[in-house]
This record gives sequence, structure tokens and C-alpha cells, in this order.
Amino acid sequence: MKQIVECIPNFSEGRDQSFLDEIVTVIKASGCNVLDASMDPSHNRSVVTFIGVPEHVELAAFCAAKRASELIDMEKHHGEHPRIGATDVIPFVPIQGVTMEDCVAMAKGVGKRIGEELGIPVYLYAKAATRPDRVRLPDVRRGEYEGLKQAIKTDPDRKPDFGPGELHPRAGATAVGARPPLIAFNVNLNTSDVKIARAIARRIRESSGGLPHVQAMGITIDETGLAQVTMNLLDYRSTSMELVFSKIEEEAASRGVAILDSELIGLVPLDALLDVASARLKLEGFSKQRILDLMV
Repeated sequence: MKQIVECIPNFSEGRDQSFLDEIVTVIKASGCNVLDASMDPSHNRSVVTFIGVPEHVELAAFCAAKRASELIDMEKHHGEHPRIGATDVIPFVPIQGVTMEDCVAMAKGVGKRIGEELGIPVYLYAKAATRPDRVRLPDVRRGEYEGLKQAIKTDPDRKPDFGPGELHPRAGATAVGARPPLIAFNVNLNTSDVKIARAIARRIRESSGGLPHVQAMGITIDETGLAQVTMNLLDYRSTSMELVFSKIEEEAASRGVAILDSELIGLVPLDALLDVASARLKLEGFSKQRILDLMV
């Protein structure tokens, strides 16, 4: 069985198409297949999804981080999404013929190289975390770029796993990890009141006592002026997209607003969407064997 690893680096630039074009070129030159590349001006963030054999994915991740460090100046970066660096996060996801332990080893290898060769402090997170307070990405990003600039120098708990004990002058820091598939899912509300989105986010996110494996926050989308609940669904098998959507729908209605639309950032497992179809349509005995396209 051919070994396939997925990597989904997030970059702190979402307004310059030429940046994304360069990053995609670098990744393809490393022998990987780019599946998706998207930009979000309000979040000021780009997300690239690519796959390949482990050694090619490791090379592509490092080369993309190197190029981003040359193109992005975090001193000038502003956006809605939390971030700590030019290449904010690099997750490795096992797809075929590799284990989570293999991806942990990849995270450690790439993280070490970024720290030593690029002079960028690296924090290992998720399954690659070396300590419990770094498993969750929001904990690693605490204080964001601006807060970490001082904390990394003065707080022993913020010492990176690899690299220098201060932020790179332009590229900041990077989180590198290994994890199962994640769904980046945003729901837009028909209101400009960001307080409503923030209240809903508090109700649904796990850290506030909400739904398991859900990270959420409320923001304003600059282009539309509307409020958005932006989320990461860390385990769609435990908490489905349909459950999250229904909960937001319920919370929004109780505040006199409604869902306008939703969006996915990057790719999504087919099973996650089949769960939505089955639940919304109340289908009995539904499975992938009932889908014509998958059976021919």
C-alpha cells in the first residue's frame, strides 16, 4: 500500500494572490499534489492542502515555511484569525499506509529543521505535543504573535520545543503537529452584531462546556460586515457537522437571528457530509453503498 500523508499548512497572508501562487509552486516542486488552496481576506489567512509520500511532504512543508518567512512580515500582519507566525501551523495527517506515530515523527523532524535552519521557534502540538498544555492549538496561540513576543523571553512555560528563545523578527513562531482529519467550518449569521456570534461560540465550544471536540469563536467579516461563527471540528465522528449546525441554528433563533450560509475551508471527509445528509433527511438505513457514484 502506497504511503500517503496529508499536510494542511496555514499562512498569515490572505490578501495577496501572488503569495499563495508562490507557496503552491514551492509545494508542487517538492513532489506533492496540491488538492486545495484558498485565501480569506478577513481572516488574512491562506490554507493549502496537499498530499504525498512522507519524505516529499516533509520537504514541501519545510520549503513552504521557508518561503513564507521570506514573504511575510508579522509586524505588519492584522486579521481576524488568531496566529503566532507567518507559517502559523503545520499539521500532518495520516491518510494511507502510515500511522499517527509516523506523523508525530514527521512533525518532530520538520519542526526541528525549521527551528535550526530558519531560526523560527517551533511548538509541537496535538498528538506531537511534548506537554499537556500544548495539545490544544488555542493554548499554544495564547496571546497571539504580539503576546508571545514578550512571553517567549520571560515565561519558562512558553519556551519552544525547537529553535531560539525569541520570535523570528519577521516570521514569528510556528506550531507543528500531527492530528486526525479536522473540518474548518464557518457559519455566517444575518446580523452585524458580533456579540451574538461570540455568545453562540461560547455556547458550542468544548472549552466553555459546549460540544465535544469543537473550537469556536465569533468574528466580523470585513467584506460583508456580518457576524460569523468560525470553527474547527476536531472529531466529526464524535460531534457531527449536522449537530453543530443545528445547535447554531437553535442558538441564533433564540437571539432573533438566522443562519445566512456556511462555508468549508479546505477539504472535508465524505463521511462527514453523508452524516449531514442522513440526519437532515432522516434517512433510515443509509450508507455509502446507497450512493450511485461510489458504486460504479
